[in-house]
Amino acid sequence: MSIQNVVIDTFFKGGPIMWPILATSLVAVAVVAERSVWWFWLRTKAEPHKLDKVYSLLEEGEIDQAMKLSSQSADPILHVIAQGLSHHHTSLENALQVAAGIELERAGRFLTVLDTIVTLGPLLGLLGTVTGIMNAFHFVGNEEVAAIKVSGGIAEALIATATGLTIAITTLIPLNFFTTRVSKFTFALQTAATNVEVLLKAIEKPEHKHEAAFTPSK
Repeated sequence: MSIQNVVIDTFFKGGPIMWPILATSLVAVAVVAERSVWWFWLRTKAEPHKLDKVYSLLEEGEIDQAMKLSSQSADPILHVIAQGLSHHHTSLENALQVAAGIELERAGRFLTVLDTIVTLGPLLGLLGTVTGIMNAFHFVGNEEVAAIKVSGGIAEALIATATGLTIAITTLIPLNFFTTRVSKFTFALQTAATNVEVLLKAIEKPEHKHEAAFTPSK
């Protein structure tokens, strides 16, 4: 018997609960694939050298040049900086927070789905265990079919439980990985926003001192 036939035979032995378990596993695979592609895209768009150049321009007081350079980049961190600099005369901090929030929402997209699957997988397996045992006990007392039906019900229970746990375990690994990536991305955004705020404050202080020095006395 081929491996494909064994898998199909095992699937049907797991009972009707195997269908929602299969649907859950397909959703998990789709989300993991989508998130993997997104994080790979993010890595290819990162431009740390351009970020350092933006910092240097801000340190020199070239705000317009820094805003122009950051707005031309596909790096989400530089995009957040560009949004903040475009509102630096009004509300820099709020602009940075809004832009960073949008990027973080993209980074954490579908993680709640994976988290739900980690919990749902074992529960579906447990449901399959219950229905399998119920089917097994349904035929207890009938000596003609008891042995076959009871063993089939137990097999159904074990297969459903094992499949549900497998889905949960295999989904937990990428979930933790993506969660860690989001945490690191959050730190990078916070660091960039803080650096921009500090550099702009350093630019404004000399200007204020210069204005105060030439304020006419009353």
